[in-house]
Amino acid sequence: MRPWFHLARISNLPTAWTNVIAAWLLAGGALLDMRLAWLLLAGSLIYTGGMILNDAADAEFDREHRKERPIPSGKVAVRTAWIVGILMLFVGGVIALGYGANPQITGLLLGAIVFYDLFHKQWAGSVIVMGACRLLLYLVAASAVAPFQFASQKGALSFFGAEWRYETAFLPAGPLLVLPFALAIGCYVVGITMAARLEHKSEALPVPASLMAFALLYTPAIVCAMRFSAAGGSPVQVGVLGVFALLVAFATHTMRKGGPAIGKAVGWLLAGIVVVDALAIANVSPLLALGFVVLTPLLRLWQRWVAAT
Repeated sequence: MRPWFHLARISNLPTAWTNVIAAWLLAGGALLDMRLAWLLLAGSLIYTGGMILNDAADAEFDREHRKERPIPSGKVAVRTAWIVGILMLFVGGVIALGYGANPQITGLLLGAIVFYDLFHKQWAGSVIVMGACRLLLYLVAASAVAPFQFASQKGALSFFGAEWRYETAFLPAGPLLVLPFALAIGCYVVGITMAARLEHKSEALPVPASLMAFALLYTPAIVCAMRFSAAGGSPVQVGVLGVFALLVAFATHTMRKGGPAIGKAVGWLLAGIVVVDALAIANVSPLLALGFVVLTPLLRLWQRWVAAT
């Protein structure tokens, strides 16, 4: 089974779980709702299937540059990887739809995953698609709680004897609470992906790329700070924000060394996805948020057995 664990980057799988849980809670879902368990299964299958397809699509490249990977080493047949990956994506999508996820958003998620797997080597801009995959996973989970549809509100204003009628469109409260952190996780993952692409190079991270990655990685902190100004921050939220800031500062300092140091930094940043999710739910479920933070070093240890990138 270990070759399949490497194909699936199984050490990152808990970050998909925390994405789903955070989005579900932000949208107003109950933690003990059985639908959440099914959505976690759906998210697991979609994540794992996407990762397996990533290696299947990269088989030719890996035969030349990464011969130790499961497919070029002969441990997993490329045809089998294609079949298993596609089947996992399909079953995961069906489960998500069956438990209330928005069909359009689910379709966009599956499409974004396949697009990234097929074209990420040819198009540098695919880093944005990778971020979109995490953003859409958030929205898939949230849409199962509160439908992502615009409602309308009509009214009239009187001005100097004249009456002006208007109609406005708005999203329900659930989606509005989820969208900022969905965008934040998307930006954060784009920053990680930018850094990961330079992992195989021996030189230090270029300054422009370093600054861009730095700005994207700190997006969740900015979103959290904006929530402070709107509603005030709880002690747990402040503490989680401090942990997040330290983690990103350590990782960005490390990646500036270039070469293998970038891989180490990327590993910490990938494990730190759960801290971003902790920021999202710190005011909704403080104890669970702390549990997410504790998960970070455990994921980093797991990466020593199954590589995260």
